[in-house]
Amino acid sequence: MIILGLNAYHADSSAAIFKDGILIAATEEERFRRIKHWAGFPSEAVKFCLREAGVTLHQVDYICIGRDPKAKFWKKVQFVLKNVHKKNTLLADRIKNSKKIASIESELAAVSGLSESDIKPKIINVEHHRSHLASAFFASPFDEAAILSIDGSGDFTTTMIATGKGNQINVLDSVDFPVSAGLFYTAFTQYLGFPHYGDEYKVMGLAPYGSPVYVDQIRKALHFESSWTIPPMFPRYPHCTEKRLQRRLALRVK
Repeated sequence: MIILGLNAYHADSSAAIFKDGILIAATEEERFRRIKHWAGFPSEAVKFCLREAGVTLHQVDYICIGRDPKAKFWKKVQFVLKNVHKKNTLLADRIKNSKKIASIESELAAVSGLSESDIKPKIINVEHHRSHLASAFFASPFDEAAILSIDGSGDFTTTMIATGKGNQINVLDSVDFPVSAGLFYTAFTQYLGFPHYGDEYKVMGLAPYGSPVYVDQIRKALHFESSWTIPPMFPRYPHCTEKRLQRRLALRVK
């Protein structure tokens, strides 16, 4: 069995290919386009993976995409109706992105020469956080584990917890947008003066140089009981520019 995995229309778009459960190749599109965090369709990464595996797209059994526009569909609708009077650029971007994911057959047809009707039956959409869970558990040395996925937002989910055993993952619970520990971390990253996508790693690197001065203040903004409790939307503050304060805040938010 040959499986092609795609991360498309999201930062660091990429492709990977497996033959009978063995990874043959995996690469990010930015390696070919020389554009950091490329977020379009990974056409060159797909071509590379197919060449490395010595196959054509016709020979691929399944094409798996780490996004499922149908996931939590009615929760998305409910959120839109409740917030229809608000300007929400993040949500608008997500809707546009979902439309791109839905039209991925045409991109693959252009790469392979196959018809869209030949490609469509091969495509499997995997919910965003389930993809995260799978990438952590199935690549680990453990036969059984508790699994946790936290990020900004993906398919309307911001946090997902599960158990893994053998080749099965059982999702126990999830937290929905807009309550998001990941967006909290992003907001703090931007407050500390790092505005670009993926700059969170800089806050992680800054944290060891700080001292735990602002513990109580940070805990007021983020804590965990039966679920995350976070202010759902963050006000815009001027960037923090004082270096010692940056280090201290970085330590506490981490």
